[in-house]
Amino acid sequence: MTNDFDQLISLWFAEDIGDGDHTTLSCIPSSAIGKSQLIIKENGVLAGVEVARKVFHAFDSELKMTIFMNDGTEVKVGDVAFVVEGKIQSLLQTERLMLNIMQRMSGVATRTREYVKALEGTKTRVLDTRKTTPGLRLLEKEAVKIGGGVNHRIGLYDMILLKDNHVDFAGGIAQAIQRTKAYLKDKGKDLKIEIEVRNFDELAQVMAEGGVDRIMLDNFSPENTRKAVEIIAGKYQTESSGGITFSSLKEYAECGVDYISVGALTHSIKSLDMSFKAV
Repeated sequence: MTNDFDQLISLWFAEDIGDGDHTTLSCIPSSAIGKSQLIIKENGVLAGVEVARKVFHAFDSELKMTIFMNDGTEVKVGDVAFVVEGKIQSLLQTERLMLNIMQRMSGVATRTREYVKALEGTKTRVLDTRKTTPGLRLLEKEAVKIGGGVNHRIGLYDMILLKDNHVDFAGGIAQAIQRTKAYLKDKGKDLKIEIEVRNFDELAQVMAEGGVDRIMLDNFSPENTRKAVEIIAGKYQTESSGGITFSSLKEYAECGVDYISVGALTHSIKSLDMSFKAV
C-alpha cells in the first residue's frame, strides 16, 4: 500500500505541476523562506493530516511541519491545524494538492462521525462501500476510519460479496455459494464470504446452504429486518443495505443488525472548507 501511495503522490504532482509552476517560479526567489498555516473555516472532523505530511515530505523533505491538531479531532471555525515552514516555492506548489486531499478527507470523516453518533446506544457499526472517487479510494476509506466508521472490503480482491447479479448469473443461492467455496479451496484463498438476499425465500435458502460469514439484507423494511435478524439468530453477521437514510438509520440499528452500509459516506459528501495562508 505504501508503494501505491507513493505512486499516487507522484501522479497528483504531475497532474497539477506539469513542467513547472511558472507563476511561483517567475515571482518567488528559490532561496526565499516562509511559513503557512492551515486555517479551519467550517466546523467538522479533521482528516488527512498524516497524508499532508507525506505530501510535503515527498515534494521537499526540508519542509518543517508543526502539527497542533491530529486526525480525528473535532475542529471549529478559526482553528489552526498545523504550520509548515520552509521554501516559499515549495509551500505554494504543495498548497492546492494538500488542500484538495484534506478538504475531501475531512468531509468524509465529518459525514461518517455524524452517522457514528446517530448509532450511539446500539451495537451497529456503519460501513463504507466501493462507491468512491476513482484513484482516491484509499484516502476516502482511511477518512471513514478516522471518522469512526468501519471499512467494508477495499476492492474486489479482499472479500467475497455475492450480490444479486452474481446469484442470478450463477443460477441461484446454492450454486453461487457452492461455486465460491470450491473456487476458494482451489485457489488456496481464505476470504470471508458475504451474500446479499432480497427476500425471506432467499434468506431461507442461505440458512439451508450455510457456508457464509455475513448476510446482507437488501432493501428490507425495518419490520422485516427485525424478523430476519431473529431468523439468523447470531449464526452469521448481519448487514442492512439499500434505501436507508440518515433519519431511518437508528430504526434499522435497533433491529439488531451488526452493520449498516452507507454509500453516502463517500459518494455524496461536501468537502470541509479550509485554507492555507501565509503567516
